[in-house]
Amino acid sequence: MASSAPTQTVRPLDALRCEAVGPPELTGVVAGHLRLLGATVHTAVAHGGEQPSATVGLSGGGFAAVEASTAWSSTPGGHGIADEATVQAATGVMAVHGRRDGSPRGLAADFIATATGVLTVQGMLAALLAQARGGAAPARVGTSADRAGLLAVSQYLAAAGADEGEAADIAPGGPPFTSADGVVFELETLDPGAWAAFWRALGAPADALRAGWRPFQFRYATACAPFPAVLHATTRAHSWERVRRAASGSGAEVCALRTLAERAAEDDGVAPWVFGPLRPDTTAAPGGSTRTVPPAGLAPTLAPTLAPTLAPTPDRPLAGLTVLEAGRRIQAPLAAHLLGLLGAEVIRVEPPGGDPLRGMPPACSGVSARWLALNRGKRAVEIDIKAGADRRRLREMAAEADVFLHNWAPGKAAELGLDAEDFADVNPALVYAYTSGWADRLADAPMGTDFMVQARTGVGEAVRPHGEPPAPSLMTLLDVLGGLLGAEAVLAGLLTRERGGHGGGGVRVDSSLLGAADVLTAAARRRADAGTDPRRAAGFRRPLRTADGWVAPADACGRAAAAYDLRELATDEAVRQLRGHGLTATAVTTDLADLHHDPRFAGSISRDAHGAPAVPDPWSFA
Repeated sequence: MASSAPTQTVRPLDALRCEAVGPPELTGVVAGHLRLLGATVHTAVAHGGEQPSATVGLSGGGFAAVEASTAWSSTPGGHGIADEATVQAATGVMAVHGRRDGSPRGLAADFIATATGVLTVQGMLAALLAQARGGAAPARVGTSADRAGLLAVSQYLAAAGADEGEAADIAPGGPPFTSADGVVFELETLDPGAWAAFWRALGAPADALRAGWRPFQFRYATACAPFPAVLHATTRAHSWERVRRAASGSGAEVCALRTLAERAAEDDGVAPWVFGPLRPDTTAAPGGSTRTVPPAGLAPTLAPTLAPTLAPTPDRPLAGLTVLEAGRRIQAPLAAHLLGLLGAEVIRVEPPGGDPLRGMPPACSGVSARWLALNRGKRAVEIDIKAGADRRRLREMAAEADVFLHNWAPGKAAELGLDAEDFADVNPALVYAYTSGWADRLADAPMGTDFMVQARTGVGEAVRPHGEPPAPSLMTLLDVLGGLLGAEAVLAGLLTRERGGHGGGGVRVDSSLLGAADVLTAAARRRADAGTDPRRAAGFRRPLRTADGWVAPADACGRAAAAYDLRELATDEAVRQLRGHGLTATAVTTDLADLHHDPRFAGSISRDAHGAPAVPDPWSFA
């Protein structure tokens, strides 16, 4: 730990100053999060040309200055990538989000700019953490929105480049559903028996409920669910009360779509992550945090051999840190994946027989392409958390780790004796991270999955402009953004620990899909709070049809570009014509497999040892 850093802080960036200059779209999330983390922030708006960039500096508190620069595009010239709309178009976000509707369309919320902001904060925290640990630390961090976009679609890109086809069709269709009295709602269940019982209770045809399960089950992977249309007709024949009773009796869950105004009215003002001492009654330890010596008699065969201690380097600022990850699906695995990209050693805790998602099609060299997108490079250990001996084994492994990260169901960790206080007994310096659905913030919360959280928090309204009925995106927006926030929280927790915060011991950090939803919809909820319309104008971020594809104009050029008839022009020619009229536009990626050869990304997409597509790291360090 750097001797110049203070030994007692409350928040990780206490006593630091931030200067942020650039367009608000690129600096807003960065400045907001740095302020919440304790920095004193000053912002200035600056615009510059077709491809504006932003610069953020952190200094003070005994640290050497760290500067971050972020731009819309990572390649010289940008190829028309100049704002949220064009980034969504180029990286395939429009294509994935539009799968349910049968054609590409933009997210009306600034999803990629939000993700870019969180990644920028992550890079700066990692640089400060390397300094606090006394290693060689980077002085400059670079991020770009196009690389954030590639990260957001990395699972879909991996599947598109796999050795085999999808397990379910990619075709238009999917939730939400509508009741006879006009209530629009999401349905969720992970159990085929509950699915069948729900539809039988509403009188759906047996063949339709059987045919509908597979596309519904795989919608998290494919971003669409082309189940039989009669299922929509079935819910429209019943009142909302009847639908709710069918769900209650079957074990499925339903959630009516809430508006942004409703979410704004109940907003509790909680930050997207919460920090506290590992053990609530922790007292200050002399000299700041220290690593706990493993318990005497620890059998070396009970845990994998941990990597030898490494010092941070400018390009691997987390080198020498160990992360134990017990994650499922996307949120926690993505958070741990990002920590691994920053240099941490990630050990993945899997059930006996291994993670079943390893076999989820499509595969590359026999391993799920989607699974590789989130888990490549991790080491794995199989642990049965239901068995007492294996739980002891996990706690013993945590004695030598820096971070334990999980996203188990609410209450499960405490039930198994694997909560923060349980780990504090073996490693008082641990950073214990829980990435949940709701963070215990809503008393009436349904199942904490991506689409249910989208429905409950107004995201379904925020991502659709006027003229389109509110509907949660079937792209896993909140799982991805929740994973980014989870990694950000871990980095802040590690820095808090190194600076002697929370009594100089370990730190508990909590993040959630609810926090991700609130970050994503912040601007729209502010409009709702002010009494103005929170939704974007009709046609917002709708790409324009060409003879062989689609073109997306930048937001500032959307109305002018829509005046041109491009339907008989090839896409490249349409882009040239719009640019010739002084309008910024780029081609819409419709086949993610084409991104490998796309000049807008200059060969940055590679293939891993299994042959699966791999997107570039979202940061550069110098």
